[in-house]
Amino acid sequence: MGVTGPPGPVMDRDEVDRALARLGAEHKAVEDSLLALQDHAGRRLLEGAGLTGTTRERWASTERTITVLWSCFDAYTAALRGAREVRSRHKWPSREELAELTERLRGDSVHVPGGAGEEALLAERFTLDALVRRMNELYAASLDVVVTADAVWSALPARIDLLAAELGRTRSLAHSVGVRPGEHPAGDELESITAELTELRSQVVTDPLAFWRPAAGSSAPGGGRPDTVRYDRAALALEDVRREIEAVLAVRQDSEERLLRLRDVLSRADRTLAEARVARGEVLAKIAASEVPAVSGPPTALQERLQAAAEYRRHARWHRLSPLLDALEREAEEELLRARDQLTAVTAPLAVRAELRGRLDAYRAKAARLGGADDPFLTERYDTARRMLWSAPCDLRAAEQAVLRYQRAVADLVSGPSDGPSDTGGRQW
Repeated sequence: MGVTGPPGPVMDRDEVDRALARLGAEHKAVEDSLLALQDHAGRRLLEGAGLTGTTRERWASTERTITVLWSCFDAYTAALRGAREVRSRHKWPSREELAELTERLRGDSVHVPGGAGEEALLAERFTLDALVRRMNELYAASLDVVVTADAVWSALPARIDLLAAELGRTRSLAHSVGVRPGEHPAGDELESITAELTELRSQVVTDPLAFWRPAAGSSAPGGGRPDTVRYDRAALALEDVRREIEAVLAVRQDSEERLLRLRDVLSRADRTLAEARVARGEVLAKIAASEVPAVSGPPTALQERLQAAAEYRRHARWHRLSPLLDALEREAEEELLRARDQLTAVTAPLAVRAELRGRLDAYRAKAARLGGADDPFLTERYDTARRMLWSAPCDLRAAEQAVLRYQRAVADLVSGPSDGPSDTGGRQW
């Protein structure tokens, strides 16, 4: 829809003809725009929809605006027809006719009859140019509502329906692995997403203008985009649930192998603890004056939970099996490490005795290389240490001191006799 030029003095014949041609083109453009608005799909949907909220209020106002717009157009059509009739009287119009045409084409000669609520418009008269500007304003306001509603209806309901279809598939998959409302958080989340999508679609259908985000600074009809915040939030929530269900499915696929690994780990922990208990008895029998830590019993609690996991798998309760397997794998590894630590702690005295035995034999071999194999003093020190280390129960503290005395005696053999008494019993070399 266009805008005509400014008014001027009395027009001549050529100016009148040019103005009529221009106004005729304006009339055609206005008519085409109004007919397009009348046939617009968004308008037909608005007329047939049960609207609520913002959309109901704005569409009621827009319907009144469209009625006024048609009244303006009818008045514009009548004024243009009247001017054409005056011009058609004579090929060369008289000055009076030119004055009348100037008034019709440029003066406030158009009266627009309106309906209730349009008192301000009824109190005015318009030039044809002003009336075109007025129709432009009314048309833009009406088109904005129609285009905006149509854009929302074209975008959001279809996307919501696609997401709802995906939600249905996800719910079926969740049901197949035991993820149900009241039994698993993901099942509750699916119910929440379902309710949200149902409510969202209903609101979008009945109040589309509430889901429109206008473009900042834009005055064009329909400037902006649909508000998809709630839709996007529901889509992200569904994606999170889908990933969780996929994790449950992965549990279903590899649960047997994971259960076998768990049994193996717990069996190794049990065997290690059994070995530690046997070793503790051996230490108590062979090592004197040594504090030996107690050994815990077998991991019966873990075994019971492992049995529960097997039951979950047998009854396809994958949503319960998934977190239980994760916890069991972590705790079983910790149990195996504890069992190994207990075995190490229990056998520490035996390891000390073995180290002392090895050290004693090493120094004996060193003494033999230095020619002290038949030395009675070294032999006496060696025999004392050996009796302590190979007797049961073995006093580790006393045996260690005996080994140290033998080490010093061999060291003295290497360095030669000292000038004074030593801790080897007063012997001098």
